[in-house]
Amino acid sequence: MPRGNDNFTKVYYKGKFDDFVIFVDDVPAVHRWRKDRSVPLQQILNGWKIFVTHRHGAQGVLDNASKAMLDNEFGTHREEDCIQQILERGEVQETTNWERQADKNPLNGPVSSGKG
Repeated sequence: MPRGNDNFTKVYYKGKFDDFVIFVDDVPAVHRWRKDRSVPLQQILNGWKIFVTHRHGAQGVLDNASKAMLDNEFGTHREEDCIQQILERGEVQETTNWERQADKNPLNGPVSSGKG
């Protein structure tokens, strides 16, 4: 996963039974693959994992998709086939992972608002 303030690209697939997400290198890579299937998936994917959001949309908590979930949705649990279907039918989304805004050092006490 990217660190704070990094851009990342994912493909979101809203299925009949669940929502799935895979991470890709960038938007042009997905469009290149959609036009030319001879491009290896390894050059497009950013990690070889399929995530499920449990029907919580593209921003839901990501868990690893089980073989049973893949079988129910795609008719196979072969990851390469499922990834191809997600790339074909999914929505490409580019997002920024914002840096966390929590206190840097809670031992210093609460952060003052400057009013007082």
